[in-house]
Amino acid sequence: MTRLAGPAVAAALSLMTGACGMSFPMASLFPEPESTSSITPRVMSPLSPELGGEDWRRAKGALAIALDPQGSGSSVSWDNPDTDMKGNFAPVGQPFVKTDEICRAFLATLTDKGTTMSLQGTACRPSGGEWVVKEVKPWRKPV
Repeated sequence: MTRLAGPAVAAALSLMTGACGMSFPMASLFPEPESTSSITPRVMSPLSPELGGEDWRRAKGALAIALDPQGSGSSVSWDNPDTDMKGNFAPVGQPFVKTDEICRAFLATLTDKGTTMSLQGTACRPSGGEWVVKEVKPWRKPV
């Protein structure tokens, strides 16, 4: 019996410790990719691909003020002196509720290097959330 005790103990120990292991983070084995500031990610504005990130940030602020249901209902302008982009938002009609969001139509103008583009659209926001442009298209003044 004592001849089997040694292998039995070894087998029992290997079964008990077989599930144990060590893990090492794999990310540490590979160098982090270098980031450069030469390529700036382009922020996609629903109004125009010409709007950069800071342009769109400023435009969104003006849009929120112009469309505020408790605001004055007057137009709100914005500009970015660094890019010479500027614009204006004018609310059209009264706010309305659609799929549990407050929505409002607007007219917008964007000016870039002397070229002005007119747009019409609708933006909505959930209660307490940010305005999101749901629809936008070129606007042509009725004749």
